[in-house]
Amino acid sequence: MPTFKTFDGFRLEVRSREHNPPHFHILGPDHHALVDIQTLQVIEGTCSRKMLAETVAWAADKTEALMTEWRRLNERD
Repeated sequence: MPTFKTFDGFRLEVRSREHNPPHFHILGPDHHALVDIQTLQVIEGTCSRKMLAETVAWAADKTEALMTEWRRLNERD
């Protein structure tokens, strides 16, 4: 899967063939969470508070880029 951003110990992925709402995945050694791109809220799974805080801080100014990538990978004709 395409890694959108790598952090220290975990990564953020935007995947193809996904379901709504538009979201990204936070993947770490013991964590997997789906985060809504528009609200930046966890919609499924779990991750540490530190991991979520770091991700949300980074993603807050990049929601447009995340949405663009999600649409590119998931919009169907």
